[in-house]
Amino acid sequence: MAAERILVLDDDKLIRTVMAERLERRGYDVAVAASLAEGRARLEEALPDVGLLDIKLPDGEGTELLTALQADDVPCIMMTAHATVESAVSALQAGASDYLEKPFSMERLDATLRTTLERTRLRRELRALRARSPLTGMVVGPSGAMDELMKLVQKVAPADSATVLVLGETGSGKGVLARTIHEMSPRAEGPFVNVTCSALTESLMESELFGHEKGAFTDARTMKRGLVEVADRGTLFLDEIAELSLGVQGKLLRFIEEKTFRRVGGTRDMKVDARIIAATNRDLEAEVPADRFREDLYYRLSVLPIELPPLRHRPSDIPVLAAHFLETFGREFGKAVTEIAPDTMEALTRHPWPGNIRELRNVIERSVLLTDGRALTLDTLPPDLTKREETAPTRGGLPELGPDGLDLEEMERALLQEALRRTEGNRTEAGRLLGLSRHQIRNRLLKYGEDP
Repeated sequence: MAAERILVLDDDKLIRTVMAERLERRGYDVAVAASLAEGRARLEEALPDVGLLDIKLPDGEGTELLTALQADDVPCIMMTAHATVESAVSALQAGASDYLEKPFSMERLDATLRTTLERTRLRRELRALRARSPLTGMVVGPSGAMDELMKLVQKVAPADSATVLVLGETGSGKGVLARTIHEMSPRAEGPFVNVTCSALTESLMESELFGHEKGAFTDARTMKRGLVEVADRGTLFLDEIAELSLGVQGKLLRFIEEKTFRRVGGTRDMKVDARIIAATNRDLEAEVPADRFREDLYYRLSVLPIELPPLRHRPSDIPVLAAHFLETFGREFGKAVTEIAPDTMEALTRHPWPGNIRELRNVIERSVLLTDGRALTLDTLPPDLTKREETAPTRGGLPELGPDGLDLEEMERALLQEALRRTEGNRTEAGRLLGLSRHQIRNRLLKYGEDP
């Protein structure tokens, strides 16, 4: 990997020389300039990853080069010995990433550079993922699990007559994935009809989905088209499909197989061309023997299953998703917040996220609302994210028994979750860390009610 390039623009020869030597010792590729003209010449040679620009120069001000670098998405840190509130505000308003008052320590410069470069890498990675990803409706992180999911979706989406079953925990993004499949399919110009099955009362389920004829029941004063008809030439997304009654499940099965249905109170078959995408956070395979879900419908839906991994199993996706939500809510609330402090990002990455992406989105929204600065800090996070879990004291490599003993099953579950977190959900690798086979990992997931 090539060294990151730093442009040092300062008219003081001693400062230029000392900074260049120290930055090169830290592994950076350094270019130096003593004036705006020299700075522009260095840009002609190669763009830097960060500009360290003095404000006062013999032939102008560093902010002039700042504008040029901004056009190429290069962050700049301004330096000056003429520190005033006005000059600091002016530089930041002009788009500077940060501001250093001379004299400053190399430790301060190191910390500022690390933060700026990390933020830039994250922003570029997010933009690159968006550019190369055909998943138009969702932000996809760099984890291996999501890379595999992308490959599967690219195969499934174009098959626009095939029924898809999306599986995943609450808040994992099943609805966003369903819309993305629709937008990647030949049906993208057609309607996307989102139905939350749990919101339908049992008495109205059939009427809402398939419509009714005038006089079909007491309140049926006019004919009503059902949501299946509304989705003609598009996609019908049935979220929380396990909540449908058994009777409606049977009518849905007929529609999937024959593309025909009857309105409530109707006597003739209606034909509609709508793709079905269903989603659930329940184990449908377990619902079948419990007589809560039709076996024939389960097998019909599960021809093309897509499983969304929980966020805790793909921690490398958290910084990308957090940066995306930061950008979204910063723009929505008119906040000049552009970064997440390193200790704050560490807390976000460490959290297990039982509510998955929805929980992360809510946390970032809350933090953006609470912050008054340019960075999200720990004090804007909910208390449960900032508390570090205490680990049991050990003796000779073993947990030490306290006066109340310890819960072996809880410890095993915690170790299992940590192994899956470190391997981003790869069960074979998690088993290697714990000295277990992939099959044994699956059995323990079932034991603790985790997604097997």
